[in-house]
Amino acid sequence: MKPFDYRRADDVAAAVALLSRDREAVFLGGGTNLVDHLRLGVATPGLLVDITRLPLDRIEELPDGGVRVGGTVRNSDLAADPLIRERYPVLSQALLSGASGQLRNLATTGGNLLQRTRCVYFQDVTTACNKRVPGSGCSALEGYQRYHAILGASPDCIATHPSDMAVAMAVLDAVVQVTGPDGERAVPLGDFHRLPGDEPQHDTVLRHGELVTAMDLPALPDGMTSLYRKVRDRASYAFALVSVAAALDVRDGVVADVRIALGGVAHKPWRAARAERELRGAPATDDSFRRAAEAELSAAQPVAGNAFKVPLARNTLVATLRELTGRTPR
Repeated sequence: MKPFDYRRADDVAAAVALLSRDREAVFLGGGTNLVDHLRLGVATPGLLVDITRLPLDRIEELPDGGVRVGGTVRNSDLAADPLIRERYPVLSQALLSGASGQLRNLATTGGNLLQRTRCVYFQDVTTACNKRVPGSGCSALEGYQRYHAILGASPDCIATHPSDMAVAMAVLDAVVQVTGPDGERAVPLGDFHRLPGDEPQHDTVLRHGELVTAMDLPALPDGMTSLYRKVRDRASYAFALVSVAAALDVRDGVVADVRIALGGVAHKPWRAARAERELRGAPATDDSFRRAAEAELSAAQPVAGNAFKVPLARNTLVATLRELTGRTPR
């Protein structure tokens, strides 16, 4: 492990200033992702700026009926919060399906959002990885591909974003509140994470020195119910092969409104806009759900080792929507 300096920030302005002055500095929150990468030699910062004491650990109701979640709120606290469980069950369910109880007790909202999009080759410094070393190549293209992307990938990277929480946040139209050297800005979650393109080393649109201070969750419209479903190789402590976050409003047997996001299929939480367009105004039936899923997945480009994800994503989406209508998934 490369030696590094450590500083504890007393307030948001001090944290931003410390990071802005040093191109090799990174923020340290729960550390559940960063510390692993320090041990593996994947991350080699010169300075860790500890933000765990900043006053960003509150969950607050907003005047418009939404909720603001501070950047250092622990995942376990967020999942258990009565307001979140009542208004955003999809988020509580997603959080509880992630990692393990011990990790959820440490992991923060901002840190979960900023997990590196990665695969086994990113974490193995003896292999080529464009995300870790730009221009070195992508070992996954000819290697182990079970967990890799089927949507939005590029020849430079086919890794998938690992967060369950972020998939739920995507379907909730969350807005990320950011403070940096140039002041504050709000970034819709759909614009926050990047697809790999030819710069897979950049996971998000954050600029150096910017700190995620909160995430704002708009109120779900009346009549919308939500659900998170995760398919994985183990019952716990495993990334999603495919996951679905969905919110659905059915009136008189017709889909009045719907939101869908997919996890485990792309470099970022994947908002299923095609499926949503296909479903609005359609009968709330398995046939409609299947057509919507097929429309979304028509753009899928699986590799040899993950072609199974296409039917898996279709079936998982249909089962999730079916359950949201009050019928038992088949």
